[in-house]
Amino acid sequence: MDYRSYIAERISAEGIGREEIAESIVVPPDPAMGDYALPCFKFAKVLHRAPALIAQELAAAYPADEVVSSASALNGYLNFKLNRRALAGRFMEEFQEGERGRGYGSSEEGKNRTVCIDYSSVNIAKPFHIGHLSTTVLGAALYRIYGYLGYRTVGINHLGDYGTQFGKLISAYRRWGDREEVERGGIHAVNELYVRFNREATEEMEAEARENFRLIESGDREANDLFEWFKSLTMAYVGKIYDRLHVRFDSYAGERFYLDKMQPVIDELKEKGLLTESQGAQIVDLEGYGMPPFLVLRSDGASLYATRDLAAAFYRKQTYDFDKCLYVVAYQQNLHFKQLFKVIELMGKEWAKDLVHVAYGMVSLEDGAMSTRQGKVVWLEDVLNRCVEKAAQVLEEKNPDLAGKDAIAETVGVGAVIFGALYNNKIKDIVFSYDKALNFDGETSVYVQYTCARCSSVLEKTKGLPFGDARAVEPNDREFELIKALGEFPAAVRSAAENYEPSTVARWCVNAAQTFNRFYLECKIAQAESDDARALRYFLTKATLTALSRGLSLLGIGVPEKM
Repeated sequence: MDYRSYIAERISAEGIGREEIAESIVVPPDPAMGDYALPCFKFAKVLHRAPALIAQELAAAYPADEVVSSASALNGYLNFKLNRRALAGRFMEEFQEGERGRGYGSSEEGKNRTVCIDYSSVNIAKPFHIGHLSTTVLGAALYRIYGYLGYRTVGINHLGDYGTQFGKLISAYRRWGDREEVERGGIHAVNELYVRFNREATEEMEAEARENFRLIESGDREANDLFEWFKSLTMAYVGKIYDRLHVRFDSYAGERFYLDKMQPVIDELKEKGLLTESQGAQIVDLEGYGMPPFLVLRSDGASLYATRDLAAAFYRKQTYDFDKCLYVVAYQQNLHFKQLFKVIELMGKEWAKDLVHVAYGMVSLEDGAMSTRQGKVVWLEDVLNRCVEKAAQVLEEKNPDLAGKDAIAETVGVGAVIFGALYNNKIKDIVFSYDKALNFDGETSVYVQYTCARCSSVLEKTKGLPFGDARAVEPNDREFELIKALGEFPAAVRSAAENYEPSTVARWCVNAAQTFNRFYLECKIAQAESDDARALRYFLTKATLTALSRGLSLLGIGVPEKM
């Protein structure tokens, strides 16, 4: 249960929104003061009264019920005490009801609604670098989160599979390539050929590359066979990385797919008088909206990726009839998507409002920003492998007798990379640190996974003990703190979907793990003062394991039973 929202809905303060109130509610440092508190200082300017007086007025007007047993004012704070036993019982019912369905925190709010999510968008014939990490794991997390809330989700990998670079690649392969060597070296061998072409290219070679690309476009069999071979090598390579990251897609329709779907959209732009000529090119003038022109066709009549994005948006609406279409793309493309969405709006499409650019920051390693031009490209598989190796070393030091260390190291190491990309607000640039990501005591997936392993161990050791009725005892401070933390999971999932922010779930996982570990130190199951108290503690430990595992799963992270 989202107690903050529940309390906020029952507070009447003219000129202050319920959301603002809910966001302002905090947990007091001393449980004796209450379970939640609303600082009234920030409302003084709006309400034209002293904070202490505001708190007194709100306390007098607050309707106590079975959830909130009392509301009192103290030094400008409005303190709330909850009905612990009643809410513990309510939480148990909600948790068990959720587990009888699709899982605690899930819902059917998205029933009969579709969300398309465009993420990862790898380039054919190029290895997967760390710059693709955020779009891939962020999009995949949103895919799972929306699915958990009952939406029909459509994951789209908009492949970069069109452009003159493929003509260059064919020229490079014909000059220096050997099929057996390329098969053996895979995507890295293909990339080396491409890099060599760019390094040694002459005007003659560039002209040859343009001709090769023309052959691909005109359907030449040999040129297209080579392109399809390069594509198959790429997909085999990225498929292994997607498997490690627990990422899936429903569509791999890339730029090439939309080549025969652009003309009807271009025709509609002409019919509606939106397309104008500028220096031989065809544009949509957006000057009146504070943006540069949207280039639809170059002066030679060639399309651009913007043209294909336009066609893709129309195709997705026609094919999936989405209620929302998300584009998980770095913030450097902010202008492009503003232009794209504005053009669709100018075309009179009401669904333009359902297009959302989910922008994110860049990822770099501690030794410097990733830069293709400076040759500092870091392949994602190398980052994953190194993190798994370091995880294996840490596990060996902490638990040398641990069985199945290799599989556990894979789960821990890959999880650390995913969590490192998702823990902070998506728009922030991230500096990835192997040591920080694998810290057992930090705000990391490793800490959460270790907490899950601790829960599993406790449950296993206490199976045969006598248990009473968990609902018959009033929770103490630590037990109720954990109930509140676990009760916030459904709200964290909804917030992650509403704000396109999986970090909400990641941060909930860390907070719930920290809360459980405080509970674990003070509330021993075996030494419980009664069978009823033991039953409550056992239930809370099991609920913690389930909820934390669910939260990590939504992020794409596995949970080992032992660590």
